[in-house]
Amino acid sequence: MPSTQGIRKVIVASSLGTLIEWYDFYIFGSLATVIASQFFPKTNPTAALLSTLGTFAAGFIVRPFGALVFGRLGDLIGRKYTFLLTLIIMGSSTFAIGLVPNYQTIGFFAPLIVLLLRLLQGLALGGEYGGAATYVAEHAPDHKRGYYTSWIQTTATLGLFVSLGVILITRHALDQDPARSIAKFNEWGWRIPFLVSIVLVVVSIYIRLRMKESPLFEKLKSEGKTSVNPLKESFTHKYNLKIVLLTLFGATMGQGVVWYTGQFYAQSFIENACKIDFDQSRTILIWAILFATPFFVVFGGWSDKVGRKWIMIAGMLLSVLTYRFLFNQLLDAAEIKTATELANRKEVKSTITPIPRSQLSLRVAITSNYYDGGMILSETKRDTVNEQGIIKSIKPDVKISKTLGTSQYWRMVLVVFVMILYVTMVYGPIAAFLVELFPTKIRYTSMSLPYHIGNGVFGGLTPFIATLLTTIYVDNKLVGLMYPIIIVGICLVIGTFYIRNTSAKNIIE
Repeated sequence: MPSTQGIRKVIVASSLGTLIEWYDFYIFGSLATVIASQFFPKTNPTAALLSTLGTFAAGFIVRPFGALVFGRLGDLIGRKYTFLLTLIIMGSSTFAIGLVPNYQTIGFFAPLIVLLLRLLQGLALGGEYGGAATYVAEHAPDHKRGYYTSWIQTTATLGLFVSLGVILITRHALDQDPARSIAKFNEWGWRIPFLVSIVLVVVSIYIRLRMKESPLFEKLKSEGKTSVNPLKESFTHKYNLKIVLLTLFGATMGQGVVWYTGQFYAQSFIENACKIDFDQSRTILIWAILFATPFFVVFGGWSDKVGRKWIMIAGMLLSVLTYRFLFNQLLDAAEIKTATELANRKEVKSTITPIPRSQLSLRVAITSNYYDGGMILSETKRDTVNEQGIIKSIKPDVKISKTLGTSQYWRMVLVVFVMILYVTMVYGPIAAFLVELFPTKIRYTSMSLPYHIGNGVFGGLTPFIATLLTTIYVDNKLVGLMYPIIIVGICLVIGTFYIRNTSAKNIIE
């Protein structure tokens, strides 16, 4: 077993690459509203957003296939070269998304190309996580496996954190004037976060090329005991298949839904249901992630002492019991007191800008700002007029966004922090939990599939299904929570009664 310093190098090398892959994967979701306007027709913004979320979800749906393809490779040729390959595929696909022409330029080819690149991202991520988690776990000592693998667990949330940070930095760096900066970002600046990822990928590839193979896999290989057919051994042997299914429906399914509800759906809810402005909806999540991330390591280390199962079960139980209350707190924090009071503090600002390459000559935006203490409600109506001044649009686009005051803002940060705390409980111990269930020769394949079905399919579909429910039942803003509460509740029951508690012990060889 390597020294403590050696394990730290393993963790840094594995985590950096995995963080970059998560960044690449989540930058798409973080820019869902902007991408919707770039790659889908603008005639129906809600349909465009749902189409974008559907494309985002498609990357999750193919993750199990990536788990099968790259899991098999990882068990046949080794961990190191397999997740090196996934990093290259992910980085290339992300860079390419930043180069795709928009819908106005190439029509329906634009969303089609983006969808194909998104599918490649999903395949790559399907092979990345299992390799990184397995690689770290097979270097770690038994009594600290939960602690060391929990560092890999931080990378998913940190990847989201970095993606949000890069987006905000880019958005504000484009122009000193906020209005022009936003316009430039929405027009072409959104591409920058995709394009800069290639630099991070190149650095990570260099680091990973210097890594050595997992000692447990090297031992199996030298003894000629590696699996001849990992897929067959993983899913046709009755006992192993039973463990795979129990792991999926009793652990990873609920864990995945908690992850995406507490972070992605929370962000979507704050922006679309609470109508909080772009910057604040992102920085609320950034602060909550920053405060909550250390708890991945706390719960991962604690699981070495008390076992993995009950920490994860506790996180799921708290989620089911408190989600409606927490999301209702977000709505309360965003509430405007009275329309009458606001109307008395109304300011109107009109801007006129030329429309390039259009028969219509001008675009008129009328923005009304209503002040209520520290909160600002902005309502923007846009019309297009021709050279004679005749209004051509029949139904002007109305966009409402609120800027929270200090107390409401930090109240939202606290609520999202609690939701991400649940994420750390279910996600911090799970890498060690999965590794300890399966033998070395088929570990990459066996653990990757239930993880990516649970996270990719059940978890990744959370923002899409929850948002879709809110468009069907428009009078109930909390209806989207039906999906996570039901799915996590089912997983909670199965996990409680049928999953065994694992803790620091010898890995099955």
